[in-house]
Amino acid sequence: MDNVESNVLKTGTTTVGIVCKDGIILAADRRATAGTLIASKKTEKVHAIADNIAVTMAGTASDAQMLIKLVKSELALNRIRLDREVSVKEAANLLSRMVYYNIRRMSLIPGISHFLMGGKDTDGFHLYDIFADGSIQLIDDFIGSGSGSVMAYGVMETLYKPDMTSDEGLKLALKCINAAIQRDAASGNGLDVVLVNKDGVKKIFEKDLTVTV
Repeated sequence: MDNVESNVLKTGTTTVGIVCKDGIILAADRRATAGTLIASKKTEKVHAIADNIAVTMAGTASDAQMLIKLVKSELALNRIRLDREVSVKEAANLLSRMVYYNIRRMSLIPGISHFLMGGKDTDGFHLYDIFADGSIQLIDDFIGSGSGSVMAYGVMETLYKPDMTSDEGLKLALKCINAAIQRDAASGNGLDVVLVNKDGVKKIFEKDLTVTV
């Protein structure tokens, strides 16, 4: 089983979510690994799942990607059924249930996926931590996930301010991902930053850090 697990494509990763007074910042690196192999240098780990909601992913790539497709489809159907935008809380609860059932399936290699969800609805901006066991927590400041999150937390603990703007949040997110890339072998090759604000989901920064000779 150890040999099988070592060949599973995992995002390794560093992702962060930051609550700002005018929106939610979500950021992640681009590296995916299979054991010690860098399997992909262009893995997108921040995804819009609705016009007003985005998530970051960490864990087993195939499970995370499939869950994102499923929740995105379900949210679109719910929007039609309810004739309104689904709240961020409803979306977070839906995804947490999917993660809960996914980790408890009877399989040789149970999928492990960790998501950070940021969104905007009629009640304001919200950031949720949807952990790999299906548990869910509302975050009022910042959160990290993945193998590089230890380094990212050190930066956020030091520099985060409760009333920071999204521009300040972007700068903080870049510092977090950079700190992780410097010390975590499973994080690297680039980064993407998404802002969820009153206008919806928008990518505000992307950079390729792949070195070529």
